[in-house]
Amino acid sequence: MYYLFSILALLCWSGSDLFSKMGTREKDKNSHWKVVFAVGLVMGIHFFITLIGGAIIDGTVGVDGVHKIVASLFYTDFKFMDFVNYLPVAALYILAMVLGYIGLRYIELSISSPICNSSGALAFLLCVIFGIFSVEDITIPTIIGIVMITVGIVALGFVEQHEDEEVRQARQERANRKYAKSILAFLLPISYLIIDALGTVGDEFIFSDRSPVAITDYAANSAFELTFFILAVFAFIWVKLVKKDSIFKGNKHLYLGGLCETVGQVFYMAVMFSDFSAGMVIISAYCAISVLWSRIFLKEKMSWKHYAVIALVIAGIIILG
Repeated sequence: MYYLFSILALLCWSGSDLFSKMGTREKDKNSHWKVVFAVGLVMGIHFFITLIGGAIIDGTVGVDGVHKIVASLFYTDFKFMDFVNYLPVAALYILAMVLGYIGLRYIELSISSPICNSSGALAFLLCVIFGIFSVEDITIPTIIGIVMITVGIVALGFVEQHEDEEVRQARQERANRKYAKSILAFLLPISYLIIDALGTVGDEFIFSDRSPVAITDYAANSAFELTFFILAVFAFIWVKLVKKDSIFKGNKHLYLGGLCETVGQVFYMAVMFSDFSAGMVIISAYCAISVLWSRIFLKEKMSWKHYAVIALVIAGIIILG
């Protein structure tokens, strides 16, 4: 069952990448706020569903393996102080996601998704440095995975900056998108990688024995969804009332992306609460599917050098997972 949940999480999160990219326009300066609104709206709906469910469902439902997916869908033990305690971690995750949404305007999904999803390597190193993980956790596969990811990202940046401009324009014309060669375009997913890694470190700390606060996985997820929903309210005010721009019309792909992001989180939680450790490895490879979708649906065609270093990064992510 949890193998199926892992596959569904992988498909949903790669679908979120695809639909968010399809709903983003290079010349739309409000596009990232529209993505934030779409994702935050769906997450907010799920938050209120679980809040109501938490008042009805017995808390032990999450302990029974058969019912973990039910708990992920309809249950939370969230309290307001959980929102306060988890806010710094949620803020890091959401800031990283916003930077990723901005990056969708400037760079191909085939490039940005593998970089963004390499944050686990940096998070692991930071957890070792800060003493959250012990040095004994560093195994040969871990070292290999981290080296492959690091080399792949550096190589990807080198390939991007040294690609012939005429070749770049020719391949982008096939995808009907135009991206200017710039350091900013590459730094946005790198920023996502760093900030998301810091969020993961915060997650590891807050659930460790050294944490001064006690919070459950269900409550943490609800706190994250509530934070995103609050930001979605701000995004609505900013886009609709301040910028006088349309936030609903013609943005169906963004809402599909928000739905995929939230449903993917549900299946991820169900796997995370199980003893199916291989599920994390499967889910961590969703950026590989994002690259596949970008090739099929977005017509993004990279050079063989791009694909070689992207494959190296994805392999490293899977090994690290």
